[in-house]
Amino acid sequence: MEWKPLNRAGTSTVITFNIAQWRAWTPGLSSADDWQQWSCAPTLEALNDTAEAAPDVSFLPAMQRRRLSRMARMAFHVGWPLADGLSDLPFVFVSRHGETPRTFDILSDLAADQPLSPTQFSLSVHNAIIGLWSIMRAEASEMTALAAAGDGLEHGVMEAVALLHEGAPAVLLVVTEDQPPAAYARWIDDVPAPYAVALLLTPGSDWSLTLDPHAGEPVQPGWPHALSLLCCLLRDQPTCQHFWKNRAWTWQRSH
Repeated sequence: MEWKPLNRAGTSTVITFNIAQWRAWTPGLSSADDWQQWSCAPTLEALNDTAEAAPDVSFLPAMQRRRLSRMARMAFHVGWPLADGLSDLPFVFVSRHGETPRTFDILSDLAADQPLSPTQFSLSVHNAIIGLWSIMRAEASEMTALAAAGDGLEHGVMEAVALLHEGAPAVLLVVTEDQPPAAYARWIDDVPAPYAVALLLTPGSDWSLTLDPHAGEPVQPGWPHALSLLCCLLRDQPTCQHFWKNRAWTWQRSH
């Protein structure tokens, strides 16, 4: 594993790692075959589903399932199978917007002078999902919750690789966003549909992620960047690029 930090001359930051496994979910796309078919001809329309569909988490006891929002269900659905059989597995959770539906419900109750639910509040904070994960899996390894604007996936990978560099044999990375309430439409325009992507990262050099300065305008893809990366994986493409503000990220396969 390699880590070359950005120096004063402005050279690239490069980290290397392996992607051992992946899983993803959005309404209507769940299995590897579903995603393979979508990646052959990806369209925004196939993702633009605002229905209240939620992924299957029947592997959890009913009492535990009741506490999970759809966002939490998405994270558990994609992450749990990748963690199967692994102990002391660090977990990096990434979401730009977090539990906006829960937060909106809390704000609506405040506006209506209704009493607030302590449980609703405790489950609305940004690290609630990793807290639930730790409890339900009896997992005490390092866990991090990040909110990193439009390139949260890459920041999550950097956090995960730092944990690999410290000796973790694998790190679970989950990126997820839920459909925001309609009231947020003026401010949140990067979540065309609920989605979750999980990557199990391990030490190695199959992939490199490079950060370079970027002076142009951010390029807005037709769908979330995590799904663009998924297309790259499924198509065996050699590179995948993502631009955000003054940052240019390049994913590169070694072979």
